Amino acid sequence: MKGSANQGANRLGPRHRSWRIATLALLLPLALGSTAQTPLQWNPQPVPSLPTVTPPPPARTSQPVAARRIAYVPPPRQVLPLASGFDMRQFEAMAQALVADQRVPGLAMAIVQNGRILSVRGYGITDVRDAAPIDTHTVFRLASLSKAFAGTMTGMLVSEGALRWDSRLTDFMPGLQLSQPGAAQQLTVAEVVSQRVGLVHNTYDRDLEANVDYRSLVQKLAAAPMSCAPGQCYGYQNIAFSLIGDVVFAATGKFYPDAVAQRIFKPLGMNDASYGLEGIESSARWAKPHVRGRGGWVSLIPKPSYYRVAPAAGVNASISDMAQWLIAQTGHRQDVLPDSLLATLHAPVINTPSELHGSSWRSQRLTAAGYALGWRVYDYAGHRVVFHGGAVQGYRGVVALIPDSDLGIAILWNSESGLPSGLMPTILDTAMGLTPHWLDDHTLGDSLYARDADDAPGVGSSTSEAKPR
Repeated sequence: MKGSANQGANRLGPRHRSWRIATLALLLPLALGSTAQTPLQWNPQPVPSLPTVTPPPPARTSQPVAARRIAYVPPPRQVLPLASGFDMRQFEAMAQALVADQRVPGLAMAIVQNGRILSVRGYGITDVRDAAPIDTHTVFRLASLSKAFAGTMTGMLVSEGALRWDSRLTDFMPGLQLSQPGAAQQLTVAEVVSQRVGLVHNTYDRDLEANVDYRSLVQKLAAAPMSCAPGQCYGYQNIAFSLIGDVVFAATGKFYPDAVAQRIFKPLGMNDASYGLEGIESSARWAKPHVRGRGGWVSLIPKPSYYRVAPAAGVNASISDMAQWLIAQTGHRQDVLPDSLLATLHAPVINTPSELHGSSWRSQRLTAAGYALGWRVYDYAGHRVVFHGGAVQGYRGVVALIPDSDLGIAILWNSESGLPSGLMPTILDTAMGLTPHWLDDHTLGDSLYARDADDAPGVGSSTSEAKPR
């Protein structure tokens, strides 16, 4: 790219320059004070604001960056009790009903609270052509649920001083180019993992699905249309998001999947977790993907395309693994993920108003939505919910955390069906004392809804993650 980064910044105009200065001011305490995690600012106007997380105070020290440690001591937890109607047996019965008569081939669900596993089970079968029961160690493809692992890995490196949230991508990838002059030189680590690169939504995903390799697609970013300067707007990405894998390699000397395995999978006891097509196919037990055929469900060989963008969509894991992930993400593995890091990862930094629509539970329950660092964050009926969904051909999954209740839920299934999508808001509603109506009574049976016979049946609606998006 011709011209200096400063010249490129001048071309972005005074409004963009002032925005960059404001962002730098937000990050300056983190960059100069310590490696303590500080949530980035989110101002979700014009929709109502979510409850904010109090950031840890920046430590003042003359120690070199590599020697500094997080000194933040979190306040005592104040956990709200779950509503009286919260019954694990009911949710397990709903999951079992979803796989009855192969409405969906298979499903797995984990629910944790206060650092304890309330339920972790598999339901249904791995493959309609070679049926084996799904158990707690059956591996599923996680698709865009992988993004939270990328955000977490990045945050761990920031905590250690190997990176800063305001580190420039071109410090690690000097050849990176974007179409807007100066944009590549301005793009930061935080902007990549919070979906604020500035590109049009899902840039080059179709090329990825057509088996164009990742390196070629990164080079094509130099010609990709941009909606805004980096950091100024939200645009969901898979290819550009995966630039963070190159940053992790440059900062650690380890290939991204190896770094995550060493730093997250192994210490959390996620013993079934892996990356890539080879990873899932070498698993002792794994669920095959299923699509609709003329005679019902048809199992397939997993497509490799989105495995090529490992940070965005490369993780495979069992529901046992996901239970450990939920325990860590709800703050009960301080040795691996301290509260100061979690506060940063779960703090939204950009408004995503499109998430307020697209499915019935979103339009009826959400009043604010934002993107954090590999996570979505919702105001769900007045409660903060940290969420992500994902799907690739034949696999779908959702994860949600309710920090107020110290509750975590993960649901994975091995088909393109949208039916199980209603199970997550059903659990969230019940935990909050609301009346759920997101699952079809005819699918689950009237007895599951005997608590409210007048509740109008809803339709199990799909998440917006129709592919890793």
